[in-house]
Amino acid sequence: MPALFRHADGALPNTLALAVTVLGWPAGIWMLGQSAWWLNAAGVLLVVLTVTWSAYFIHEFAHQAIFRTPQANERWGVLMSWINGSAYASFDDLRRKHMRHHVERADVITFDHQAFLRARPLVRRVVLALEWLHIPAVEFLMRGFVIALPFMDERKKAARGRVIGVAVVRFSAWALLAWWSLKALVLYALAYLLFVHLLRFADCFQHTYDAYPILDDKPIPQDKLRDRAYEQANTYSDVVGLDAKWLNLVWLNFGFHNAHHERPVAPWYQLPALHRQLYADKSPQVVTVGELLRAYHRHRVTRVLAKDYGQVLPPGTPHRADGFIGAVGVSFLTAV
Repeated sequence: MPALFRHADGALPNTLALAVTVLGWPAGIWMLGQSAWWLNAAGVLLVVLTVTWSAYFIHEFAHQAIFRTPQANERWGVLMSWINGSAYASFDDLRRKHMRHHVERADVITFDHQAFLRARPLVRRVVLALEWLHIPAVEFLMRGFVIALPFMDERKKAARGRVIGVAVVRFSAWALLAWWSLKALVLYALAYLLFVHLLRFADCFQHTYDAYPILDDKPIPQDKLRDRAYEQANTYSDVVGLDAKWLNLVWLNFGFHNAHHERPVAPWYQLPALHRQLYADKSPQVVTVGELLRAYHRHRVTRVLAKDYGQVLPPGTPHRADGFIGAVGVSFLTAV
């Protein structure tokens, strides 16, 4: 077993976490269709957890941090994309866009949702109304763009067959779920909505990078020095708490984001210890989930069209994250 994994200490944690993800997902779906309400509630939580882990495992596989060979990481990355619904884009595209994020120290996005919304007042009003209701409309707009782009841009027409094939499989699966249990379908939709919120919350507050809508491989503008100091200063660790071992696992320790950017091939289970090794306990880049919840709610509409990310005040300042507007539409699952 250890020979399969990139890191010698990875066999046990990776095997357990992958088993929970792959086996827990169908188990959670089964629980959604049962008559007991407590099984339904547990099923929603299990689906949210396993779909969330599948997304962050895509991130781990993109960095080739889990398995020893690129081929194994890619195969598992593709499997995870089918669990969380990001299979409309290829794993190679997801990985390529995310690597640009690390190499160029910017958020290289495919779709400029702000320009799209500013040019369409009616759509903008609907999206802002949904966002006010805590429905992450921009994230679903980004996912819709991934599906539509191959039919809108000749440069991406080779992906049309893939998109059609994935759509047929996924809509067939939704139809089968509805045939088995309409309640399960509704509860799965609820679980998926909560999953998108979890990813969006993490993405929202982990960077104050510049965002550039670039469809192809054109480099970003060289308008400032983006060195390692810039990277760390514009990266935040949005953890539940430095000692909240189990709760941080909801995001597979993805909240220890400064440590991840300092050592991108360090796997998820090493990040808490790596953070303590690299940073002081009072690091200004650590902003806890408790500090961010109010900002997440308060700026839910503002951030859709905001021109900057706001600011985080020094540690010890009351309500230091209230002015942190955050980012939107920068998920690593929406690349084409």
